Amino acid sequence: MHSGAEFSYDDRYGVRPPKRWVTPAVLFAATGISWLAWAGLHHSNPNIRTALISYSSTNDREISLRYSIVRKEKDQILICTLIARDYDKNVVGQIDDEIAPGFASLEKTTVIPTRSQAVNADVTTCRKK
Repeated sequence: MHSGAEFSYDDRYGVRPPKRWVTPAVLFAATGISWLAWAGLHHSNPNIRTALISYSSTNDREISLRYSIVRKEKDQILICTLIARDYDKNVVGQIDDEIAPGFASLEKTTVIPTRSQAVNADVTTCRKK
């Protein structure tokens, strides 16, 4: 044994190399978390929001669709594409419904003509004209 010699853990266990992966990992994590926060906030509050309220088959050649629209800019004209489907999920009717400027939030009921019996209806898209 060494008496009087300075004890060094580096001599006994070796020197660990520096961790070169830590800085890129922290940068990657910060970028990913920032993007995830931005994407969540951006897509959770769209400029145009629609919601299906109800639909009812009035006869074999048409279906009535009631839906709501919320838009940030109440002075914009919107075109909403409405579709009707049959039992096998085939599209049997489709129209573009124009929403005039006015209210920021509104409900609308529209009749969709169909080529055969429709069992459901939906709003596929709403966009600026």
